[in-house]
Amino acid sequence: MSLLQQDGLKAQDDAARGEELTRGSSHLTVAALTATVLVTLAIALYVFLGEKPPVATGEVVEVWAHPMHTVTPAFDANGDDRSQTSFDQVLVFTHVRLHNQSQQPLFLHEILTNVTGQDGSIDSSTATTASQYERVFVAYQDLAQWKAPALKTTDLDLAPGETVEGTFVSSFRMTREQWEARKALDFTANFRYQKPVKFAPKAAVVER
Repeated sequence: MSLLQQDGLKAQDDAARGEELTRGSSHLTVAALTATVLVTLAIALYVFLGEKPPVATGEVVEVWAHPMHTVTPAFDANGDDRSQTSFDQVLVFTHVRLHNQSQQPLFLHEILTNVTGQDGSIDSSTATTASQYERVFVAYQDLAQWKAPALKTTDLDLAPGETVEGTFVSSFRMTREQWEARKALDFTANFRYQKPVKFAPKAAVVER
C-alpha cells in the first residue's frame, strides 16, 4: 500500500471518529436537556402537590363605614383648659364569619383591616378587641342602633370544623374623600403558627 493510500485511510478514520464524537456530543446535549426538563417538572409537581388549602376561611357578612370629623374638647378631665385639635377619621364596622376547615385547633392572634389608597399605598388597622368594640358605642352613642354582637379578635380558639362570627371596628385617619377614593378593602386573619388568611367583601360597603 502506498503512502498516499495510507494517508487517505487515516483521514477517513479521523473523519469517522470526528463524526462519532459529534453524534456523541449531540446525544449528551439532548440527554442533559431532557434531564433538566424532567427535574423542573418534578419540582413543579412537588410544589403543586405540597400546596395545602388555607387552614381557615373568612367571609364578610356586612361592612359599613362611618366617616367623621372630630374636634377634641377644649378642657381636660379636671376642667383645665387645653388646646383643641381636629382630625378626620373613618370607622369601619365589619361583620365576619370565620371557619376552621383544618383538622387541628386554630388560635386567632389578630385581624387587620387593609385599605389600599388611590396611590397604591396600603394602610392597615388592627381590629378592636371585644371590650374596645363596646367602648366605641359608649363614645359614639348615635351609632348604637347598629350595634351587633362583638367578635373576639384576640386569643380566640377555633376547634376543627368550628365557625364563629361577630363584628369588630377598625379606625383610619383619613378624610371621607380619601376613603371614597380607595382602590381596595380587604382583611387579614393572623393565626398563630399558620399562614395568614386573606379575604375581601363581595358586596358594596355601606356608609352610615
